[in-house]
Amino acid sequence: MRIIKASTPYADGFRMPAEYERHDGCILIFPERSDSWQYGGYAARKAFVQVAEAIAESEHVTVCAGEAQYDNARALLSERIRVVEMSSNDAWARDYCPTFVKNDKGDVRGIDWGFNAWGGLYDGLYFPWDKDNRMARKLCDLLDLDVYDKRDFILEGGSIHVDGEGTCMVTESCLLSQGRNPRLARAEIEENLKAYLNVSKILWLPCGIYGDETNEHVDNICAFTAPGHVVLAWTEDETDVQYAMSAACLTYLEQAVDARGRRLAVHKLPLPRPVTITEEECRGLDACWDEPTRMPGERLAASYVNFYIANKSVVMPGFGDPADEKAKEVLQELFPDRRVVQIYARDILIGGGNIHCITQQIPSK
Repeated sequence: MRIIKASTPYADGFRMPAEYERHDGCILIFPERSDSWQYGGYAARKAFVQVAEAIAESEHVTVCAGEAQYDNARALLSERIRVVEMSSNDAWARDYCPTFVKNDKGDVRGIDWGFNAWGGLYDGLYFPWDKDNRMARKLCDLLDLDVYDKRDFILEGGSIHVDGEGTCMVTESCLLSQGRNPRLARAEIEENLKAYLNVSKILWLPCGIYGDETNEHVDNICAFTAPGHVVLAWTEDETDVQYAMSAACLTYLEQAVDARGRRLAVHKLPLPRPVTITEEECRGLDACWDEPTRMPGERLAASYVNFYIANKSVVMPGFGDPADEKAKEVLQELFPDRRVVQIYARDILIGGGNIHCITQQIPSK
């Protein structure tokens, strides 16, 4: 593995592919943190296994597990899934595993962004995060891929979506938050994204999903489904606090053009009814630095947009809500060549994210 410090993907002719382009594989991290995953993480692990096995139907899956959970992970996962022992602070592969880029010859490299648990000491969610911040480089070593050193720039994989044709989509609430790169102006943040993702246009949605602890990652509110097409999390309930947030994003998207000058086709993906955590679920969570992780009745950032596009399927969350089926139908219409697989994901959501948050694709060479 070569650590690249003196160049950028843009300078070297590498770009971040869209998620709907072909993958060689996918990375997940086995959950075990007791202040994230209730009652020892057993229910969460069951959901993680279901996600991993669904993705493994059409691409290679690697699951990283800490020393204490390696044997459990190996016993629960099928032979087709690779399990490696690798330490981490939690299980959010999207946010601190490498962002992968490739060139026209099919060479793949990783990007090692800085990670500070979604805000560092300003408004981050846990401390320390040192093991997480080493994972991108460790995985590139494991995969025998060169890696760009960009640890001086705080960025999570869930805060960016690309169309593979020069457009990157982010939220202002996340990338302009004071806990990430407070010394950088918006234009400087754009220049970093352009240099490392090799894009020419940044779409700045104003916000994300209400209550999203990541400062409202884009991958929970809006995602590219094809060049020129996006899905937007949507509610028709004008009394819901989310309505104004989704409406603001819709207004922005309807006026925006992508890097190719196309107007975007915006497909509304219904939201479930508000999902709140129960007192019983809260009792199963350990405290974090003497503070309760969650409070009974707290609203969780549930969204069907938090799906993963695999080679032959789309793996999406379900919440046991009447909107589950409608959301699945919308995605099936948008991905006619892929099978939409819906997995009950409440036990992932309690941890603070969902299916897209726990996965990271490796593009094909």
